Amino acid sequence: MNQRSSVSDLAEALRRDLDRYSPGGKLPSSRALVERFHVSPVTVSRALAQLAAEGLVVTRPGAGAFRARPHTAEPAAGDTSWQEVALSADGAAELVPRTVDASGVTVSLAAPPPGVLEFNGGYPHPSLQPERAMAAALARAGRRPGAWGRPPLEGLLELREWFARGIGGAVTAAEVLIAAGGQAALATALRALAPPGAPVLVESPTYPGMLALARAAGLRPVPVPVDPDGVRPDLLADAFKATDARVFVCQPLFQNPTGAVLAPARRAEVLRIAREAGAFVIEDDFVRRLAHADAGPLPPTLAADDPDGVVVHVGSLTKATSPSFRVSALAARGPVLERLRAIQVVDSFFVPRPLQEAALELVGSPAWPRHLRALSAELKVRRDAMTAALATHLPELALPHIPSGGYHLWLRLPDGAEESALTAAALRAGVALTPGRPYFSAEPPAAHLRLSFAAVAGTGEITEGVRRLRAACDEAFSEGGGSGVRL
Repeated sequence: MNQRSSVSDLAEALRRDLDRYSPGGKLPSSRALVERFHVSPVTVSRALAQLAAEGLVVTRPGAGAFRARPHTAEPAAGDTSWQEVALSADGAAELVPRTVDASGVTVSLAAPPPGVLEFNGGYPHPSLQPERAMAAALARAGRRPGAWGRPPLEGLLELREWFARGIGGAVTAAEVLIAAGGQAALATALRALAPPGAPVLVESPTYPGMLALARAAGLRPVPVPVDPDGVRPDLLADAFKATDARVFVCQPLFQNPTGAVLAPARRAEVLRIAREAGAFVIEDDFVRRLAHADAGPLPPTLAADDPDGVVVHVGSLTKATSPSFRVSALAARGPVLERLRAIQVVDSFFVPRPLQEAALELVGSPAWPRHLRALSAELKVRRDAMTAALATHLPELALPHIPSGGYHLWLRLPDGAEESALTAAALRAGVALTPGRPYFSAEPPAAHLRLSFAAVAGTGEITEGVRRLRAACDEAFSEGGGSGVRL
């Protein structure tokens, strides 16, 4: 009998004997099996290995072989296909189905693969975040009396006062609600001001997260074009007349994605047009604390110039601190404030008190103004590094406006260029991009690209990222690439 048949015969004999042992029970030792079956130790070892491969025994070095316990049958996969009918049936009676497309948001939230430079990031790099100051503020906040108790539903009075001072004008703490980040505040404002199916006027292009919120609430975004001076008042007035909309969402300061600042002459026009239309203006003041060192004095908020309650103001600490430091403010005047408060309470009760206390500790510390000065200086350095690198390596990409605040640049691609081809080629080259299409609520007038200069480690990565982007453009838009564009 050869070695192979000896192993097979022994394995079969052991297989027949397994019923003698309870699950988990120990089999005879290798020495006992050698003596009983008159085979070599190697044959015993190989026979046990064969049974182990079949899942019948478990071998444990130094302990021996044991009968395997029976595998618990995996539960049968459920059938969720019914949800397709249920969800679509809900939308059948809606003017605007509330399907949620989060792709425009996740592109700036998801971390890129290792080795890929993050030109698509929506938050400053950890080196730009006040991590020590936040940690110290959180530690001090935890020791405050009552820090772990239930806060007022509107938010801590001292924090509301701090936000009111930053908003300016005649805004008081009584007109401020603390919310869990700008996204949550925008969601509350949209739900409070417009019923499902209603049109809502939005800048074009604009922040994809707001477009996703509007559509998820069953609203119909209607685009109003912007230029380097912000939204165009003439087109805004036309849009109000054409749609009977009662809400306009705008970012008057360092608009996302264009970086535009609403011109002084247009500020009063926007408020007048909205007031005459009987409409609200949601002011998303998301990056006021990300002004660059050369920005000069910033214009006041729209809310500061609004005595009539036209503006619902949203301001946040998140961009200047950390993605996880989700503290923001909603400010409004008049009966709408109670509606905002009621919706927020129903949705989330309140913002956790330890986080509110930490925000108070942070903004009241000497580290806060130092951080803002350092952040302002570094953002300018990074912006200048990216604009210089683009001018050197990619002069074909149009940069119509160089912003003096925020964390990104908005580029127009050459006619005929395809965003998807460039985005894929860039990822292969080791740089993650944000395509322009999600920033438009209707058909875009051209292909665009948003490049973040704040999410990478420093100017070295900015230069290297633009170099990689050059290679990606050569690949995606070469004559052989099928687009007909030559860069």
